[in-house]
Amino acid sequence: MALQVFGISHKTAPISVRERLAIGDAQLPEALQTLTSIAGVQEAAILSTCNRTELYCDVTDLNKRHAMDWIVRFQDLDTALVSSHSYTFNDRPAVQHALKVACGLDSMVLGEPQILGQLKQAYRAAIGQGTAGTALHRLFQFSFHIAKQVRSETTIGENPVSVAYAAAKLAQQIHGELNTKTAVLVGAGETITLVANHLRGNGINRLIIANRTLARAEALAELVGGETTPFEHLEQSLREADIVVSSTASQHQIISKSMVESAIQARGGKPVFLVDLAVPRDVEPSVADIEDAYLYSVDDLNHVVGENAKARASAARLAEEMIERESLTYLQWT
Repeated sequence: MALQVFGISHKTAPISVRERLAIGDAQLPEALQTLTSIAGVQEAAILSTCNRTELYCDVTDLNKRHAMDWIVRFQDLDTALVSSHSYTFNDRPAVQHALKVACGLDSMVLGEPQILGQLKQAYRAAIGQGTAGTALHRLFQFSFHIAKQVRSETTIGENPVSVAYAAAKLAQQIHGELNTKTAVLVGAGETITLVANHLRGNGINRLIIANRTLARAEALAELVGGETTPFEHLEQSLREADIVVSSTASQHQIISKSMVESAIQARGGKPVFLVDLAVPRDVEPSVADIEDAYLYSVDDLNHVVGENAKARASAARLAEEMIERESLTYLQWT
């Protein structure tokens, strides 16, 4: 048996490609079961976030393209497209990559902590579907251990930043003082929770939360001092929004160009700042063509957080050295 990691990320593919490979929560059980039904794939876990889709597999033959061939079929994609934007790591490089991902060293925002939680969620999903066995148990448990060690022994976690932080920072740069502004947040997951906290910390006047499950929206609203709106009333709520941040697991766009055009008209031409943190995208890309609508995707935020990444560079080098040593230890142990 041998470890193989196949994937695409923000480093290898634009959002237009990443969203086509993204695997939503509803697809995950079928994806894990069909992936491990392939001859030669003994175990599998799938990590799919706004910045990456990666398949972690224990395979019998490293020379075969099990994972890539599977995702091409599963998502009905062109092989050449996937091949040109993807990467495959085997054995020690695969271990090193898993450790880098867990430590946030492969993230758009260097050292961001969110990815570790997402990796743990991917591991739990594989356990739930019975597709994680001895090999992946060892890999993920070791990755979590090293991530904790890196954070305790380096300064990689200082001045915490995330895509959510970048979204709130950009809103402040565009609007200035936020104490008279209203933000509509679409979704109620971890990313939107972080955005809400950052906006509240920057003095936002009003937070309106829309989510398909109203109970989750209400729970978040209580936590951050916001209010809720029924998901079906989202179009009306956009008319009140100076800032819109969306991060859902929807497989379809939920904010259309016509919705934003109507909102701006109802607002008398007052501009709207939109951040789409979802992959696949929640906001129709043509919204960017609307006068007085300013749309940013997760890829755009890379420019906002560049300075923070530089500040963490020396800590990242120390973490890389730790990973180099520990990956060898791991292979000797297994």
